[in-house]
Amino acid sequence: MSHYDSLLEKVRELDDLNKAAALLSWDREVNMPRGGAAERIAQMTTLSSLIHRMSTSDEFGGLIEDAAAELDGAAYDSNEASLIRLLRRNYADARKLPDEFVARSSAVSGQAREAWVQARTASDFAIFRPWLEQVVGLCQEMAELYGYEDEKYDALLDKYELGMKTAEVRAIFSDLKAELVPLREAIDRSPVKIDDSLLHQPYDVERQKAFARTVAEAIGYDFNRGHLGTVIHPFATSLSRNDARITTRWYPDFLCPSLFGTLHECGHAMYEQGTAAELARTPLARGTSLGIHESQSRMMENIVGRSRGFWHAHFPALQALFPEALGGHTAEAFYRAINKTQPSFIRVEADELTYNFHIILRFELEQAMLNGDLAVADLPAAWNEKMRELLGVTPPDDSQGCLQDVHWSRPGFGYFPTYALGNLYAAQFFETATAADPAILAELAEGRTTALLAWLRENIHRHGRKFTPGELVRRVTGQPLGHAAFMRYATAKFGELYEL
Repeated sequence: MSHYDSLLEKVRELDDLNKAAALLSWDREVNMPRGGAAERIAQMTTLSSLIHRMSTSDEFGGLIEDAAAELDGAAYDSNEASLIRLLRRNYADARKLPDEFVARSSAVSGQAREAWVQARTASDFAIFRPWLEQVVGLCQEMAELYGYEDEKYDALLDKYELGMKTAEVRAIFSDLKAELVPLREAIDRSPVKIDDSLLHQPYDVERQKAFARTVAEAIGYDFNRGHLGTVIHPFATSLSRNDARITTRWYPDFLCPSLFGTLHECGHAMYEQGTAAELARTPLARGTSLGIHESQSRMMENIVGRSRGFWHAHFPALQALFPEALGGHTAEAFYRAINKTQPSFIRVEADELTYNFHIILRFELEQAMLNGDLAVADLPAAWNEKMRELLGVTPPDDSQGCLQDVHWSRPGFGYFPTYALGNLYAAQFFETATAADPAILAELAEGRTTALLAWLRENIHRHGRKFTPGELVRRVTGQPLGHAAFMRYATAKFGELYEL
């Protein structure tokens, strides 16, 4: 057996354990009875500790270096060289975290998540506060363990968007705000007022579930290799390219959360379903970064799922399921309703333009808590103040404010910026794709995504994590990430909708 084969054997063993941990997590959110929480936290902590010990052992480090020496000179784009680069990076990072810290993080996260569910249900931040204080402490400790040159937040951001610095994100967001605010103001001044009341009517949940499957299949999600579940906060989980699951939530009087939540999570899962088969059971068989991952979900949710052609094609099927609610409306009225832009409290239900302000808010608050400039006790007030500053609205309670997202129940600071970065990546990729293949736009005008999905499979999905996000965006578009493509897209779309 070659050194590389020996390494691959260990890598696959670790990947299997990671997927078992992911399955425990998915089951906790979708199926597990609430009474099983304590035991599940213990199970997940045991697995995370075992995985960490195995993936940081001297033996594993030796296997990586022996294989690297054996493969010296392999082409940069090869699967072998790409895997070695990724393993070296992951190994070096993991070795910085002591076993005790990993076990403690898992245990705190599990209990914090249960406290978050209770706090969100009761809209009572006091229930979650002591756990968030521990999570912030873990994030501060983690930043010091990883180390950083410029800003503490850099150490955490890098784990979700490799190679990107906080200052870069701040500059991108500043440039985005500079153009987004005037567009929002122009929309506010427009005499065009869009009525979205048709979305807020009785919508039978079982029929919503039927249509969710229809629309998921329409954009290319493969249910032979997927599953749709129900949760409090939607997410996607990939156990393999042949088992990429999605979840959503259902409101009996509001159609958008289930519909666009499904489309969003489909984008994530389709990325994983599209990774090359030869990358299976290795860490290469995942999205290369959270920002690139979000580009796929935001593209399917918004650029495809909120397009005029898509709904002129698929509205009749939706109308047939809900004749009472939609029988008197047209596809054009539905298209306009789902694209109404206005400030809102809930991030995952925000329109394409105001969504970015939700992310900027979280990005700024995370830095403030991490740096010790904002005490956790003061988060609700700080949240509400930033909502007034950025969106001009004040949440009526904590469940629609600082408790709405599950992410702060785990030490995951650095994650939120990737949502807005995903919007920018999506527009840049889509602009490149349509320039390369005009059939994409022609198909979308008829509600079809075959050409777009083929382009994504070839240029993004199949590579998995072989390239860093910076490498991938330059490889695909010829340019580094920027906000210009998103603003061209948004200005054209909303300029037409609001007659600007």
